[in-house]
Amino acid sequence: MDSGTVSYNQAQEPADRAICEFLATEIDAALPEAENKVWHAHPVWFLDGNPIVGYSKLKGCVRLLFWSGQSFETEGLSKEGKFKAAEARYQSVEDIDTERLRAWLAESRNIQWDYKNLVRRKGRLERLS
Repeated sequence: MDSGTVSYNQAQEPADRAICEFLATEIDAALPEAENKVWHAHPVWFLDGNPIVGYSKLKGCVRLLFWSGQSFETEGLSKEGKFKAAEARYQSVEDIDTERLRAWLAESRNIQWDYKNLVRRKGRLERLS
């Protein structure tokens, strides 16, 4: 795990730290080949330079974001933004459905929209897989 991610997690209040550490452990286990770094001030995992999943502390919760989540078949994510991202929000570790999280992580490897080239394509997303 990237040292920036470890620092990010350690900077959180205890309940939020527990959520962040749980998510980071699950993400690392499911996507061992992914590059992890702090991007736009929060931890994000990338496959071939394309953002896949990340999380951030919001007021009152930790938000888990999948950049291509609106295309996933597994239910439970809410649409986020104008592209294909979707999110889940957690207030405690007990809120996390581990089975559903693992299903989303599996889908995140197989269902990807090309965010890496979004600017070059002038805001037009193309499906990678």
